[in-house]
Amino acid sequence: MKVLVTGGTGFVGYNLISKLVQNNDLEIRTIARSEEKAEKLKKFKNVEIIIGDLKDKDLIYRSVKNIDKVFHIAALFREAKYPDSEYWKVNVEATKNLLEASLENGVKRFIHCSTIGVVEDVKKIPANEETPYQPKDIYQVTKTEGEKLVLRYYKEHGLNVTIIRPCAIYGPGDMRLYKVFKNIKKRRFVIIGNGNTYYHPVYIDNLIQGFILASENEKAIGEIFIIGDEKYYKLIDFLKIIADEVGAPLPKIKIPAKPVQILATIVEKTFIAFKKEPPIYRRRVGFFTNSRAFDISKAKNILGYKPLIDFPTGVHLTAEWYRENKLL
Repeated sequence: MKVLVTGGTGFVGYNLISKLVQNNDLEIRTIARSEEKAEKLKKFKNVEIIIGDLKDKDLIYRSVKNIDKVFHIAALFREAKYPDSEYWKVNVEATKNLLEASLENGVKRFIHCSTIGVVEDVKKIPANEETPYQPKDIYQVTKTEGEKLVLRYYKEHGLNVTIIRPCAIYGPGDMRLYKVFKNIKKRRFVIIGNGNTYYHPVYIDNLIQGFILASENEKAIGEIFIIGDEKYYKLIDFLKIIADEVGAPLPKIKIPAKPVQILATIVEKTFIAFKKEPPIYRRRVGFFTNSRAFDISKAKNILGYKPLIDFPTGVHLTAEWYRENKLL
């Protein structure tokens, strides 16, 4: 079987490939934007690397040729310096081209990585796959449109698709949550708001399990699955687990959310105008102000998904990686 993984040089894509290469019956192909980014994948002997941009329609068609299964992981994410048009090109137009190419080339399964951000702020705890879309920023809006496209190709064209919505991803090698670990350890972490919102993590190995189970189960075709750890936490409890791991006190300084949200909006728009990454932006403030709590029972019941790493264990393994790499 031949498998294509988009976003293979990213955190999720790389870990997915690392797992897939253990199956000697698979031939794996991935797309990398540059030779430099592809370097870490060259250790895998059975991975074919195509250098190019996912926005290149011809490259997508070449990449999908003779492929049986697609894992579409790539997305423009957490890059506030880019204009909205870039998000549409990567998260919507490129997804459409990939779906079209998959349909024309007879791809048997198409696994699409979405985000729980399509339901940005959960009002009724916990949310599930039936909760209405509530995207707030351009990333979430374009990922929502990407989901709709994927489902349309299933309903109108018969492409065998499955959508995975990962919760907040973390694990060894992840640098997104690193700032939380580092700032708590250095006693300079400030809580925006009251700390009573909810946070639902997913350890990287748990997520990869979800992807692979979904790609192998016929009952997953045409379905959406939320993949998360067994539990969600109040943000204050989530931070306490990290603080205990790094040997620091729980952050006590809290500041009101509203002024920070206003400031983030102004700073974000100003920096984007100059094509620079802003030091603070709305999505980062949303970490503190939006509740993320989800029901993962659908994945458990249909896929047989069972998160094997709980959050305290995952935090310890992640912190160990930071320490080994002299980051903590």
